[in-house]
This record gives sequence, structure tokens and C-alpha cells, in this order.
Amino acid sequence: MDTNREDFGIAIRSAFLSRGTQQRFSLFVLVIISIIFLLFEKIETKPLNYFRSIIKDTIYRGAFLASLPTDGINKITINLAKHIEIYKEYDKLRVENNLLKKNISQTDFFRMENEQLRKLIDEDIMSDDNYFNSRVILDKESPYLKSFVVNNGSNKKIKNGMTVLDDEKNFIGRIVDVNFFSSRVLLISDLNSKIPVIVEPSGTHAILSGHGNKNASLEYFTKNHKIKDGDKVYTSGKEGIFASGIPIGETKLINEKIEVLFFSDLDQISFVSINLGELNLNK
Repeated sequence: MDTNREDFGIAIRSAFLSRGTQQRFSLFVLVIISIIFLLFEKIETKPLNYFRSIIKDTIYRGAFLASLPTDGINKITINLAKHIEIYKEYDKLRVENNLLKKNISQTDFFRMENEQLRKLIDEDIMSDDNYFNSRVILDKESPYLKSFVVNNGSNKKIKNGMTVLDDEKNFIGRIVDVNFFSSRVLLISDLNSKIPVIVEPSGTHAILSGHGNKNASLEYFTKNHKIKDGDKVYTSGKEGIFASGIPIGETKLINEKIEVLFFSDLDQISFVSINLGELNLNK
């Protein structure tokens, strides 16, 4: 009986030792595979570029599909919280509504509404052929890195360095990675974003630097600048990277630093406009 127990103990120890050897071998194989992938990333050849593009497209699309259930649950949770909050705020809103009814003239309301409708009828909305609209399919966000993945790539002649705008108006970033059916947009709030800008009305040139949060700050400007709160910040067009005069935000002086409050809320963007440069102009 004692012999059988000893044999059983030896068998268990052997199994654990064997498992440990397998784990060390698996770890070694993973390290080798990681080194191989790093080497492939540094090699610039057309077949490898195609292979990398296919892999990235697959990962981005897969991440987008994988995020759908989580996004759905989050939306349901937010809607439930909103409904609960509505009941809590009902009395407050009722009092505010009564005050508004007393203070607002019905005639003034109709006059204002009529002016707004007239502007909508007279407005002629034209879309510039030099812009291409694309949908955001994935937010790649971390404490310091801010970027979008959009659903168009080289299949729509998008290239690295192209300007990305919000509703063809405000500058929000640039294209930094292009695949066949997707592209990555580096936002101006990203830690790696450095944009040459000009501040009006003083005409001060500076560099807009992102810090990974909702705002950015101005750097490398003259000591005797005349920048004030509320000054407008535009792209300067220096070095020919971006077109000049694209609105970005306005200045805010905080603790001897000049922060820039963006005109566009980067957390609320679903569609972007990509400036194709002179691509369409040369057709």
C-alpha cells in the first residue's frame, strides 16, 4: 500500500514538472514570435505592406464588432440613468418652465422662429469636392494617446499627412496610418501632436502641443507676445504641412500658461471630413 502511494506522488510531481517545462517552452516560442513580428514591422517591402494592411484592417474591424455589445449595454445603462434622473428633476423643470412662460413673449418667439426658418430656406449648402467624408468606427484612447479609426483608406485615395476636419470647418487632426479600408487619425489633443499655428489678432506664431486631455497648449512663442483670453487660433500653414487659416480654438490663460480650448468637442465626433489636398484639383 505504501509503495502505491509513493508511486502516485511521484506521478503527480512528474506531471507538474512536465507542465512547467511546457510553459517555459511556450514562453520562449512567444518571445521568438514577438521578435519576428518586430523585425517584420521594420522591413518596408510591398508584399509585407500589403500583409500588414490586411492584418490591421482585420484587427480594426474585429475591434469595432467586439465593441458593439459593450457600447449597447452602456447606452442602455445611460438611458436608464437618464430616465431615473428625469423623475428627480421633474419638479425643478416644472418651476423653470413656468418662469420661462412668464418671461418669454409669444410674439417674440414666433418672430425668432420665423427668422430661423428664413435662414434655412435661403442657405445654400455646398459640399467641396476636395473633401471626403468618413465615419469614425473606433476610438483608440488612452490617458495620453488620442486617435480615431475611420472607415476609409487607400481605397478612397486617402494618404498619410492629410488634414482632418470636423464638418469641413475646424481642424482636429491628421492622417497618420493608412490601410486598404481604414485609416487612423492622430488628434490635436494627442501627446505626439505638434501643429504650427498663428494667434489672431496679435499675429503671434506658436506650436500647438497636445497633452492627452481635452485641451492643448501653446509653446515656442515670443516672450513679448500680446496673446489674450479669447484670441482665435488657426493653422499657420508654415512648412507647407497644412493649409493656413483653418480654425482650431481660442486661448485661455491659466497659471501663466496659454491653453487652447478647441472649437470642436473631440469626444462627440461621429463623422469627419478629410482634405484630399490637390488630389481632386489636378483631375
